[in-house]
Formats: sequence, structure tokens, C-alpha cells
Amino acid sequence: MGETMRLSDLPGRIPIFPLAGVLLLPRGRLPLNIFEPRYLEMTRDAMAGAKLIGMVQPEDPADPAFEPAIYPVGCAGRITSFEETDDGRYIIVLTGLARFRVARELARDSLYRQVEADWQPYAADLETPDESGIDRERLVPALGAYLKAAGIEIEPRAVAAAPGAVLVDQLSMVCPFQPGEKQALLEAPDLSERARVMLALMEMALLAGQGEAPRGPAH
Repeated sequence: MGETMRLSDLPGRIPIFPLAGVLLLPRGRLPLNIFEPRYLEMTRDAMAGAKLIGMVQPEDPADPAFEPAIYPVGCAGRITSFEETDDGRYIIVLTGLARFRVARELARDSLYRQVEADWQPYAADLETPDESGIDRERLVPALGAYLKAAGIEIEPRAVAAAPGAVLVDQLSMVCPFQPGEKQALLEAPDLSERARVMLALMEMALLAGQGEAPRGPAH
């Protein structure tokens, strides 16, 4: 993103985009297709301001409510790519910046929801992650087996050569974990713990499915 961010640079108020089964992590890149009027407005307002959007998940993915209850932890991303289509949609890419805890949801003055974000518990997200605790000897083979079972094609040499943060965070976002599992990955305290959670999820999926990983919801 080009510049060093500090905790004091982050706004206290951010818009949120509740989306089940979608995970954004710091430094990850998430493409989004924006078409609902409330989120078109959200994107326009974000582009005119700090360019930040907070990705959160509904607590119950099956909740049909227009504004479902959300998990208390999300991740904010900065809009780093923006394109407007001929039919009025926005195609954007969010680059993950830092996680936040929802301090409270704010009174409505827009079509979309906004929250007061508490960044303090995740201040370390703005620092270079410590990769020393990642057990690559177990993680890389398990990841290869899981991706193959899930029907996701990826170059094995690229997986083996990837830096630990890329290996864990970007593939946590890509793998078809269930929404609750993705929330557990999001809330892992640090990169090493996220790697342990990811490894456990993959190994359990392969055992339970006899080599077939469960597929998450399409998004």
C-alpha cells in the first residue's frame, strides 16, 4: 500500500459490509462485485474518504434478515482498485489493513451500516508478521492434499516457496472453509496460531471426507 500506517491513522468510524463465507485478512487482497444500492453508496462514500471498508460476517449465515447480527470482529481493507462497469456496478479490490473489534454499531445516517471500530486489540496487524512459528513441514503437504481434494489447482512449487504470511493468510482466504471456520481463522491472535488453526481444519476435513474437503458457499 506504499506507506506505513499507524494506529492513530485509522478512523474511529468505518462502514461495514456483512458477507457470509468471505474472509479478509491483513495484507490479503479481496475482489468484490458491488451492485446493491446500499453498497454502491458505501463504496462511493469510501472512495471520497479514507477508502476503508470493514468486512464482517453474519453470525448466522442462514439468517434472512436484511441486517443480520454480525460477529464482533472484522477486518478493514483499503480500496486499492476501482472500476465502474457499463451497467452501474463497481468492481473493487480491498487490500487488508487491520482487524478491528466492533465497539458499537452507530445510529443510521446512510443506507449502509457503520460501526465504531476498536483497533487496539489488533495493533500488531500493522507490523511485519512473525513467521517463525509456522510448521511448514506439516502445513505444506496438508495444504497440497486439501487443495487437490477441493478441486483448487495451484502450483506445488509456488506453495512450497511462498513466504509464510502469504502461505497462511492468502490461502486461508481462498480455501473453501465454512463461515464459522473462517471466523476462527480471522480471530486467531497471530500468524502462528492462524497456521495451527488452518492445519487443524484441513486435516479434519480430509479425515472426515476421506480425502474430499467440504466446499464453502459460493461468493
